[in-house]
Amino acid sequence: MNNIKLPFGHSHLNLNLSDDRLEAILTPAFKQKGGGLSQADIVRVAIENPIGSIRLSKLSIGKQNIVLISSDHTRPVPSKIITPIILEEIRRGNPSANITILISTGTHRASTKEELIDKFGAAIVGKECIVMHDAVHSEVVQIGILPSGGDLLINRIAAEADLLVSEGFIEPHFFAGFSGGRKSVFPGITNRKSVLANHCAEFIAHPRCRTGILEGNPIHEDMLYAARVAGLAFIVNVVLDHTKSIIAAYAGHFDLAHRKGASDVSIMFGTNKALADIVITTNGGYPLDQNIYQSVKGMTAAEATCKTGGVIIMVAECSDGHGGQSFFNTFDNGKSVLEIHNEILSHGKEQTVVDQWESQILTRILLKHEVIMVTRAPEDMIKNFRMHYAPDINKAIRMAEKLLYKPEAKITVIPDGVSVIIN
Repeated sequence: MNNIKLPFGHSHLNLNLSDDRLEAILTPAFKQKGGGLSQADIVRVAIENPIGSIRLSKLSIGKQNIVLISSDHTRPVPSKIITPIILEEIRRGNPSANITILISTGTHRASTKEELIDKFGAAIVGKECIVMHDAVHSEVVQIGILPSGGDLLINRIAAEADLLVSEGFIEPHFFAGFSGGRKSVFPGITNRKSVLANHCAEFIAHPRCRTGILEGNPIHEDMLYAARVAGLAFIVNVVLDHTKSIIAAYAGHFDLAHRKGASDVSIMFGTNKALADIVITTNGGYPLDQNIYQSVKGMTAAEATCKTGGVIIMVAECSDGHGGQSFFNTFDNGKSVLEIHNEILSHGKEQTVVDQWESQILTRILLKHEVIMVTRAPEDMIKNFRMHYAPDINKAIRMAEKLLYKPEAKITVIPDGVSVIIN
């Protein structure tokens, strides 16, 4: 009997599967790159040895208006560790610098004060200047035209910085290839109009807009352009293991350091597919399993290794509900999955609506697979998204067997669907 822990919110669910039912457990081949160093020292070593850049402390000399872009509450970036080290490095070069921490919310809701304290710690929240980006209401400046043709509008605070820095983490991303690097700027601190142009139906459907792919990915190319034009001068990106602990860090040039990290992540997070009729996946627990919207990411990992017509079981707490009113409304107003999918595909770049990309990917999955969610979100909410609701993992498996008419169907398990690249 195999006992498998499935991350669920701040805890986990236990899954027991016999050998004859288990096809495979797909997990990344994490390799500690820090040589036994503490998490903080892994970050320090990266900052002291930047890739394609001089040290941040030297970049800071003479710069008075410095902006540090940081991720929001939906990302597990351990800012409590990273941010103090970055601030120390900046102030080593310029003790009198005015530093603003700009939270890159993208199109997400604002982080609460409690979420900021959980992320940064009370000391930083109480002492540092922290500003929340708002994709709709923040004052923005147009700094260019994206390769895809859309206007590039970024937060004025970042546009007027003497030195623009960002922190983040690198993991597989289901349409940008990888998170981190350039994503701090775009979509992190851009106006919603720019995000909508980039996240259009044409790009989401593009065969290169997939997990682990950067080259030829038009979404990535827009993001790269935005970071360059915005003048993103230095990044500090980390890689996290299944416990959300730092196992590697990359600092320096926004593209060169990120590409090195992405290359390493491709190896560390890569695994071969194991086709099965039932695939169980998660979003790695909190914070990425806070809502249904984010849970689509974990489903794409299952999509890559689930047989056509098979069943995906998504394990996600969803304490924050659906995660996007427009996302919810798309399904609430649609007659069928196919109709919703085709309607989205008919949208030109100027017709993109908020959260359309998540709806497009979810309908793509639902057209090939039945999806069962093990969650604390309301059952009627799950059904609104044309998915099945199960109160626990065992009932979900029994439901999948009935849908398949296969009581002994093989099962592949992905304990963390957002941390694997399935080849």
